[in-house]
Amino acid sequence: MVYVLALAAALSNALCSVFQRMGVEDAPEESTMSLSLIAHAIRRGVWLLGFLFMVSSFLLQAFALHVGRLSVAQPILVLELLFLVVILATYFGYKVTAREWFGVTAVVLGLAGFLASAVPGGGQRVPSTTQWVVVGAIAIGVIVAGVVATRWGPRWWKAAMFGTAAAMSYAFTAALIKVVGNYAARDWVTMLVHWQTYALIVFGLLGVFLTQNAFHAGPLAASQSTLVLVDPLFSILIGIVLYGDTLRTTGSWGPLEAISLLVMFAGAVFLSHSPLVTGFKGEGKGAEYEELLSRQAKRAGHGASTSASAVSDGGLPFSPT
Repeated sequence: MVYVLALAAALSNALCSVFQRMGVEDAPEESTMSLSLIAHAIRRGVWLLGFLFMVSSFLLQAFALHVGRLSVAQPILVLELLFLVVILATYFGYKVTAREWFGVTAVVLGLAGFLASAVPGGGQRVPSTTQWVVVGAIAIGVIVAGVVATRWGPRWWKAAMFGTAAAMSYAFTAALIKVVGNYAARDWVTMLVHWQTYALIVFGLLGVFLTQNAFHAGPLAASQSTLVLVDPLFSILIGIVLYGDTLRTTGSWGPLEAISLLVMFAGAVFLSHSPLVTGFKGEGKGAEYEELLSRQAKRAGHGASTSASAVSDGGLPFSPT
């Protein structure tokens, strides 16, 4: 069940990424790290559609973490990139090349190899207050360091640092979701008296805010790579520290797990740099974005070329009649 729920969450994340990036790509440059960026996004209908998929992903992830472990559910979310490529190839009619097939194969084989080698267990320990404080302090430190690092460097660096900060927020949020979900399963009213519920809201909203800044700050390849890869990596470590998740590391199993993770991460990075992904995201609304919109229009049977201006006020691409 945890696999099905995590896969559904990954699909919702992919749809959320598509629609929310479309909602913020034309925001003013000076809106970065400002609430005006969120205000701009909310006015775009397509961003609100992405928000609905975000809520769906949150609920699916909550159920997955309730019945499973952090070290199982979170790595499966890497498959978001696989779903993203499928969605873009289907919607815009782009041919999936050997590059995408290589990335998809690496992600699937790496993930399967990790889960088969690690055989995650445990995960039933109740975290102590000290453990929460230590892990929370580390999470906040990583988030702050990532945001501060965006003050310097090129756009790809800023996008990557915002992505890292957002990924840390999501990883810690996942840890909070697991314990809050347990409270809600026993008696949903009692979860209102636990601090983890309110910390979940704070870090969840912070993750959303940082993600919008990552999408807006620079190339998708930089932000998506860190968002997709850093989250599961931190989640595995948090699961071990907080909930006592165990991985089979004796003998050759440890190196096999490390190799599997490297293969999975390499495939995810390969996919995040795919023209299907970077082109759709409109790196600076360049020719790739226009070409993708044109392809979608042709697939709709119109045959006429369109441009980045063929985007409705709601943010959804449409084909001219």
